[in-house]
Amino acid sequence: MSNQHKKEFESKSCYHQQKALINLIFMKILHFISRILVGLIFMFSGFVKGIDPLGFAYRLEDYFMVWGTEWMMPAAVTLSILLSTMEFVLGFVILFNLKPKVSSWLLLGVMTFFTCLTFYDALENPVPDCGCFGDAITLTNWQTFFKNVFLFIPTLVLFAWRKKASDQYSNLKAYGIAGIVTTLFIGLCVYCFLHLPIIDFMDWKKGNKMYTETESALPIKYYVTYRNKATGEEKEFLLPNYPFNDSVWMSQWEFANQRVDDPNQRYGADLQIVDLEGNDVTDLIIKTPGNNFILVTWNVLKANKQGLLDMDLFARQAVRDGYNFVVLTSSLKEEIDSISSELELRLMFFQADDVTLKTMVRANPGLILMKDGVVIDKWSYKDFIEYREFKNKLLTVQ
Repeated sequence: MSNQHKKEFESKSCYHQQKALINLIFMKILHFISRILVGLIFMFSGFVKGIDPLGFAYRLEDYFMVWGTEWMMPAAVTLSILLSTMEFVLGFVILFNLKPKVSSWLLLGVMTFFTCLTFYDALENPVPDCGCFGDAITLTNWQTFFKNVFLFIPTLVLFAWRKKASDQYSNLKAYGIAGIVTTLFIGLCVYCFLHLPIIDFMDWKKGNKMYTETESALPIKYYVTYRNKATGEEKEFLLPNYPFNDSVWMSQWEFANQRVDDPNQRYGADLQIVDLEGNDVTDLIIKTPGNNFILVTWNVLKANKQGLLDMDLFARQAVRDGYNFVVLTSSLKEEIDSISSELELRLMFFQADDVTLKTMVRANPGLILMKDGVVIDKWSYKDFIEYREFKNKLLTVQ
């Protein structure tokens, strides 16, 4: 081999080595980014559902009803905790590169299943929001599906790199760490179920004012969309500025959709409270000045009876001191009368939608303290205290 051929061979060899090195560095960087991205998203998704296991259980119950599997309802809370834990721990082991060969297979299986499931949800829309990020971030079913499609890319990167990813820990240490994280996270979920979520993402969280002052409210705009029957073209109009008096136009176009543009920051706008005679008393209860207690029990027959008894005594003392105390429930009047007779309750009941009540406080029953329309605090029935202690600790320091 001549010197010139040797130089050409060495040059090509060096080029291929450099290319291989660049590809290796690129894949390592891509693997690192994929691991961080997938790990953090899975941990965040599992965490926001895990700290609100009852809220995620409500979402699972919606699916059980749609799928005709109501027999699974009693397992909703257990499944909520297990699924949240699975998601959080899987994100943790991926983020910290524990057992990459095993975790990459698990990740691929999970992503394949949920991508197919969310595609079905996007097509059929059985439940408007699957709750993949709990109540922290609300996504449509199509947004959830595209999110999973996007996550499938780093998932495939992690799976393709699994044989080259070295275990940083021994089996004992890796599985031990995963076991400890699993135990701690389940403990967190159970704590939040027994009490209340440690972070509240709902409208009815501490510090929110539950109505907008009339004099400071901005005008609300109402829009309607009409579709051309022949071409399918859609046009949106700001009410009342659409040709409803044009009979020819109205014969060619049909109503398609409507939306409301409310520039005001409204919390709890979906709450409507009626008395047992059907009269709307929402403003009377929410806008009453001073301290107001609202006991929420979305179903009186499923409520903790000791909690109702404790609040019955609490309410008598609070009313005696001049504070308002009402109970909101979605139960029928006959059910209210039944539980009131059984427990000899003197509570003042009003009715509201059960879905709204479940968003107000994650307990049955749960207590809300409001002052001048602002949520001051909330408690689960497991954390109820005697009125005297409550008054000394809270009402005196406001």
